[in-house]
Amino acid sequence: MTDLHIERDLAVAPDTLFAWVTRTENLLRWWGPEGVHVPDHELDFTRTGPWFSVMENGEGQRFKVSGHVTHVDPPRSVGFTWGWHDDDDRRGHESHVTLSVEASDKGARLILDHRDLADGEAGDNHERGWTSSLRRLEALL
Repeated sequence: MTDLHIERDLAVAPDTLFAWVTRTENLLRWWGPEGVHVPDHELDFTRTGPWFSVMENGEGQRFKVSGHVTHVDPPRSVGFTWGWHDDDDRRGHESHVTLSVEASDKGARLILDHRDLADGEAGDNHERGWTSSLRRLEALL
């Protein structure tokens, strides 16, 4: 298994950043790599329970991911499971994401830990995807 760790310092208050990584209306503005949008979702990380999103790229390809929000600890962290669906809507390997927020000299630090990724290409793909998504978030903040 592979783990991914990414940190970003942002010039916003920690509670503001936490709202951007948990509330549906904010998530929909940056969720997914650059060039995708989310036409279908149940994307609410303010409460525990199931979630899913369908990301669509410019060529019309759709990518579904789903999981379960495992914990919400405002304004410090939110955790959720993550599993991609195949073309027959079967959910694959499950990994776990934790988004943590803490105060920093700049304002707030976002710490993304994506654990238990399948070995090999999955880690690289997730790093590219999360890095691109976080660029979108940084541009909004």
